[in-house]
Amino acid sequence: MNKILTIIIALLVVFSCKSPDARKPISVKTGSFIDASVERNKKLNAKEQAFIKKFLADKKIEYKASQSGFWYYYINKTDIDSLKTPSFGNIVSFNYNVKSLNGDLIYSNDDIKTQNYAIDQQELFTGLREGLKLMKTGETVTFLFPSQKAYGYYGDQHKIGANVPLICEVTLHSITVK
Repeated sequence: MNKILTIIIALLVVFSCKSPDARKPISVKTGSFIDASVERNKKLNAKEQAFIKKFLADKKIEYKASQSGFWYYYINKTDIDSLKTPSFGNIVSFNYNVKSLNGDLIYSNDDIKTQNYAIDQQELFTGLREGLKLMKTGETVTFLFPSQKAYGYYGDQHKIGANVPLICEVTLHSITVK
């Protein structure tokens, strides 16, 4: 019986010491999904830019191009040089509405109500955050935001769909320096 037990233990030791064979790597093109996504976004962006350029060409209003990638024009411009534009931490009070490029009202001033926003310290879509920094108290500006400056790929999960460029008419009521 001791012989059988010794043989079993010896066999267990021999077989338990053998390590498993290493698995060979599976070859996968690591960047293929990213590359396809980049190409898809380039095509989408080019199509949207062409649509916006056609939209701007059809208008009798001359929009200014911002350095941030959106366009705007003043409905009511303040020419008083002493008035400052808002900067980091200032609290601005403003109203705005949101329209599609075909002019359909998505959100009205009444829907959104007067907003109070701490510049660069609270959530606000990129284009509007950058657009407010161009304004002075009392001004009304119409902004045309490409989708990547508005709600981008996800939309707002309510009325604004994916990749939708927007027109926002914004009135800046006050700037409070903090």
